[in-house]
Amino acid sequence: MKITKELVDYIALLSRLQPDESERVQMTAELEQIVSYMDILSHLDTGNVEPLSHVVPLRNVMREDIVEPSFPKEELLKNAPGGDDEAFLVPKAVE
Repeated sequence: MKITKELVDYIALLSRLQPDESERVQMTAELEQIVSYMDILSHLDTGNVEPLSHVVPLRNVMREDIVEPSFPKEELLKNAPGGDDEAFLVPKAVE
């Protein structure tokens, strides 16, 4: 794949970068090297390789759901700028 000036400008726009002309030339050369290195992969025989979604196996680590005491409600509400005995009071956000 040929890396053009337009492609570098587009990548810079997406990346929110504003490279000067010397940086654009450097980016073009570096992207050319990266793409040419990745082209090596297209020459590999991957016929017997099983497709993977992750390199390492994933497993969900779950802990027991144990009910434990929490902070007292009064202690949590005492630092609120506004509140009653049950909840935080905040200004109305929707008319």
